[in-house]
Formats: sequence, C-alpha cells, structure tokens
Amino acid sequence: MLKCLSVGMVAIAVFVCPMPAAAQRPPAAVEFLAGWTGFIDEASIDHAVFGGAARLYLTPRISIGPEVSYMRGPNTDRDWFFLGNLTWDVRRPQAGRPPRVSPFLIAGGGFFIHSRFLAETFRTTEGAFAGGGGVRVRISPRVYAMGDFRMGWEPHFRATGGIGLAM
Repeated sequence: MLKCLSVGMVAIAVFVCPMPAAAQRPPAAVEFLAGWTGFIDEASIDHAVFGGAARLYLTPRISIGPEVSYMRGPNTDRDWFFLGNLTWDVRRPQAGRPPRVSPFLIAGGGFFIHSRFLAETFRTTEGAFAGGGGVRVRISPRVYAMGDFRMGWEPHFRATGGIGLAM
C-alpha cells in the first residue's frame, strides 16, 4: 500500500511541478500529408495518399496524436487508415526551440478500412500498424516541411511528404 502511494505521489509531482525552461515541450502541431503507398501483393498495388495528423508533445522529444489517411487505388479500390501515433524526435530542442532539421521515428496502431465498389460494395475492417522514420525541416518558427517512409500491416510501404503548422 505504501509503495502504491509513493508511486502515485511521484506521478502527481511529475505532472504538477513546472519543468525548467530548457525542458519545455514544443507546441502542438497539425500536419497535412500527401504521397504514395504500395500495397504488397504479387505486384505492388499503387495508391495515392492524402491525410492529416496532429501531434501533442508529452516531453520535449516524444509526441502522440491521431492520423487519418485516405488512399485511392486503381479503379474502385479505396482505403482509410485511422492510427494513433507515437513519435520520437531524434534531436532535442536547443535553447527552447526545435532544431532546424529534425529526424524522427514514428510508430502507430489503429484500424484499416478497405472498400471496393463493383456490382456490390465490398468492405472490410481490420487492425493496422505502421512504423518508420522521417525528417522535418523548419521553414519558419511555426511552419515546417516533412517527409517520411513507413512500412506496416495491412502489408504496405508508403512515402509521404507534407507541411506542418505548430500551434
């Protein structure tokens, strides 16, 4: 009982006590993405990707947030990915500001909806995950360009680029 109380007190102190200025979290951000995905089959099934994501920093280098991606494949092949992402920035902020070039690693899990519209609509939903890495390059204090490469399940690989806005 005493051990549980001690752990609880430490957890409360971590969230309530202010951090030093150098350890302040970067602002939340939203990202607008576009790119290409190849679903793995006998041959790659190419899709255009459009989506958006949000990031909320838990620490100066770790952020979480949702991502929604719409993928348009050949003919009537359409897919949606809904992921919750965990991102780790490889470089730490300097003097309270994010570095101009910031490589990152990303992993996410959620679900995937596949639809095909033929004589009848076919739709399936299943679990999904993806992981990979990328880089963000600051254009201004609030705007950055970014690109990433990921692999995941439903078996696919993807390359996207986009613009991010720090709030």
